[in-house]
Amino acid sequence: MNIILFAIAFLGVFSLLNMYISKRLIAKLDVKHQTKIYLRFFLLINFIGILGYMMGRYYTNMPNWLYFLFSIPIGVLFLLFCTAVIYDISRTFCFYAPMSDARRKFFKKSLDVSSLIVASALSARAMYEAKFVTLEQVKIQIRNLKQPYKIVQLSDIHIGGLIDAKFIKEIVHRVNALKPDLVVITGDLVDVDVNYAKDALHEFTNLNSLYGTFFIVGNHEYFHGVSTIINSVQSLGIKVLENENVYIGEEAKGFNLAGVYDIFGYRVQSHMPDLDKALLHKKDSPTVLLAHQPRYIHEVKNGVDLVLSGHTHGGQLYPFKFLVKLQQPYISGLHQHNKDLQIYVNKGTGFWGPPMRLGASAEITEIILEPSV
Repeated sequence: MNIILFAIAFLGVFSLLNMYISKRLIAKLDVKHQTKIYLRFFLLINFIGILGYMMGRYYTNMPNWLYFLFSIPIGVLFLLFCTAVIYDISRTFCFYAPMSDARRKFFKKSLDVSSLIVASALSARAMYEAKFVTLEQVKIQIRNLKQPYKIVQLSDIHIGGLIDAKFIKEIVHRVNALKPDLVVITGDLVDVDVNYAKDALHEFTNLNSLYGTFFIVGNHEYFHGVSTIINSVQSLGIKVLENENVYIGEEAKGFNLAGVYDIFGYRVQSHMPDLDKALLHKKDSPTVLLAHQPRYIHEVKNGVDLVLSGHTHGGQLYPFKFLVKLQQPYISGLHQHNKDLQIYVNKGTGFWGPPMRLGASAEITEIILEPSV
């Protein structure tokens, strides 16, 4: 039922975006009527691609090349919508600004041409950026920590569709090369029926670190059977932190690693986060908390030094960053939330929807925890 409601809402939003682009961009272009028909036909084909994406995501096992073609229209439509909004504002300015008719006509013609060029260029750039997963290195000072530790954080991989076993194999190879003390995966690992993710998940058995790999669920795990996914991940030898904590390192020289369920659990009344339970019986040492969504930090009071989150994808497509900011307090990077608490937000190791990123590169994060000076 959650998947059906999500699909309806998803398609409804993109239908509205299509209407806006048609009425506020295409209809206002000073081009031949036949050209406008072609552009609207492109919108229709684009929307059919989005329908195909939804079918491929949840109901069929289609080949990757077809899934790739179906996924691109999501990003294209969003960037077209952003272009249409800017075009609409600029066209209004052109109409009311004091200038000669000749200059107004020239400005309008330039605006028409540049809008289509910019939308095309941004789409191409976004597809290019999505090909690369960068290594982000950050040093974080932790009070009362006795010795340094290296954590490698992965997040929002979204196994399914284009994120397959080959992709995971490369990520695992790069993580192992960093020789981490431990690896943490902060949610949204699986985004399909887990039966379609087995080959990709199996690649994680090749992860090597001193203290092992730890995982918390994100909101997308709830869409595909959160209990089944937890069991599948645990079968790989990965420790799933379910409102609980473990001690990392030698006695009195290490830190507590805690993890909570995602706040989406509040909506479905299942697998709900419980910070008090997660911190129960923790040792008198620094504490690192894994919480998928950055906004969970508002529920963190005392006893936690650092929160590691994901979820935001750094906005994934740059204009979307401003919408994400309405819901999440932090989008990416390291932040000092208050005098006692820091948070690092991973931009995501994979991507959701289209294989496109713009101004928000995918990342593997190498985090060095250091004793505070």
